[in-house]
Amino acid sequence: MQPLIGITGEQKPASTLIDVLDVLRNVDIDIYYGDYARAVQRAGGIPVWIPADAGPEILERLDGLLLSGGDDIDPSEFGQEPDPDLGNTNSHRDAHERRLLDAALEIDLPVLGVCRGVQMMNVHLGGTLHQHLPAHVEPSDDPAATHHRIAFEPGSVAHAVYGDEIEVNSLHHQGIDQFGNGIIPVGRTVGKPDDGLVEAVEIDGKTALGVQWHPELLGGIDPAVVWLVEQASA
Repeated sequence: MQPLIGITGEQKPASTLIDVLDVLRNVDIDIYYGDYARAVQRAGGIPVWIPADAGPEILERLDGLLLSGGDDIDPSEFGQEPDPDLGNTNSHRDAHERRLLDAALEIDLPVLGVCRGVQMMNVHLGGTLHQHLPAHVEPSDDPAATHHRIAFEPGSVAHAVYGDEIEVNSLHHQGIDQFGNGIIPVGRTVGKPDDGLVEAVEIDGKTALGVQWHPELLGGIDPAVVWLVEQASA
């Protein structure tokens, strides 16, 4: 049976859309990037959108959790003042994903964190973030364009999934700084920009993998998403 993979999104007012009836402009909408669902489907899973107001009990009906990318994490979540280049934040989403991640780790539900998702994993466990890494914002109009290489630690899940090194895209301007409790760095940038910056992590004793790039946008069947689906099937 194909596993159900829950995918997080964002909640915004309908006024953020271009074409919306005036009477609905102040109504909340949940927003999801379709490439996450397509990546899960290509890997053999069934994608399930997790509403922004759903409680952690939804995880009882799911087999895996994908924490997606999106707005910056509020720096108050890791005890810092906002950087001048901080992007949009969403405290409701921060709290929602913390509750989901807490519940998922409690029952060891398989978790894949993507971009913001890996940052949330680190922050939730007590780590901090670089609030602005301008060299990692890829200016290309193609979100699948590769930007730099990642090398993986032998013996890690990430190494078993990806091999020694891969080329990745880069759509983030934040990144992991100090590690949270149980966070294990397993993938780092090679060469420019920011040689040695951690871009892949695992959580000690948990079925969890986080990546800083966007595998769902690189096309084909991504090994990390396959890993999530396989772990969810088990």
